[in-house]
Amino acid sequence: MSRTRTVPGAVDLVVTEHELPVPLDHARPAGEQLALFAREVARADGRDLPWLVFLQGGPGGEAPRPTYSPLTPGWLERALRDHRVLLLDQRGTGRSSPVGALPAFSPHEQAERLTHFRADSIVADAELLREALGVDRWSLLGQSFGGFCALRYLSVAPGALREVFFTGGLPAVGRTIDEVYAETYRLLVERSRRFYARYPEDRNRVLALHELAAAGRLVLPSGERVSSRRLRSAGSVLGMGDGAELLHHLLERDPGSPGFRHALAERLPFTGAAPLYSLVHEGSWADGGPTRWAAERLLPEEYADDPTLFTGEHLFRTFLAEDAELAPLARAADLLAEHDWPVLYDADVLRTVDVPCAAAVYAGDAYVPRVFSEETAALVPGLRTWVSEDHEHNALRASGAEVLDRLFALVRS
Repeated sequence: MSRTRTVPGAVDLVVTEHELPVPLDHARPAGEQLALFAREVARADGRDLPWLVFLQGGPGGEAPRPTYSPLTPGWLERALRDHRVLLLDQRGTGRSSPVGALPAFSPHEQAERLTHFRADSIVADAELLREALGVDRWSLLGQSFGGFCALRYLSVAPGALREVFFTGGLPAVGRTIDEVYAETYRLLVERSRRFYARYPEDRNRVLALHELAAAGRLVLPSGERVSSRRLRSAGSVLGMGDGAELLHHLLERDPGSPGFRHALAERLPFTGAAPLYSLVHEGSWADGGPTRWAAERLLPEEYADDPTLFTGEHLFRTFLAEDAELAPLARAADLLAEHDWPVLYDADVLRTVDVPCAAAVYAGDAYVPRVFSEETAALVPGLRTWVSEDHEHNALRASGAEVLDRLFALVRS
């Protein structure tokens, strides 16, 4: 089902909405169906340009919603010069079938359903949509977790791809989640120390907040108490270009004020507002095998010695008990931690693909470590990298035209 509208602006856009039924479990195509939604965006004079599918970060993030004043997201204006862009709401997000009805199922049923919300299922959805639209081949732009989806696509359906662009999302292949998380912890320790070098006065503020947490007096607007461990996760923003300032602006507030409580709620990354991000995050890294609460198992000893160190995209099982919306899913999360995840990427296929690819690799990326991105880049013939010392993980949002100019030139020069 499709519907087309024109959106007036500096350059008129033609927006077509596509909706398609897809199976919850692609191994059972006749079973339960989900709705898959995607929004096609083109300049009025560019409706015949090649397709570029945008794969959003996450997991559990919906595609951006284009608006004018000026055109946002900022990278979209640059992309539309060369492409018509398909903004895919990955299953469970946006206008695709939501994942929010999970409490109606038993924990085992919840966990089984959630195994179908990783990159492998998202790519299978995209292939059904490509066939329904009659597209021979299309290009991909994968941001962060969207890059995980793009690499999975290269592993299972390279013939469907014209070009692939990665921005801060070239994942590890054949590495264990323990290896990945050990590196991301190292990066967060470094980011924490850099943060206090910039804002030394914030160390005492953080210590004071830990005292409030220990006394049960660090409370969100919902009334939920925040533990010291969960407080550390506010540091997940430190991997963004403006992350240090965002964290400082939180900490400079009076911790007894309503403004602080609301700001703290916004900075905590794992909440019921984004259940897929919380429940499938570790599994999205698993290139085969169980994760067994990797973040909790691998917490470095130095965190015990220094309570002011922040964590990043590291989920602890105790976080679920602290959030009223996630608490009913805690048993399912335990089951997912023991789930034997299938392999996502086929290294043998990746070594033989002839699809032109380019990747923006950010030298200090705190979420998708450079060391593993460069290993993966070396696997894929024709994958050219731009390693930037000057950009952070959110560079596509912050400097989208520059990033796309560099990647398009790498592939097409």
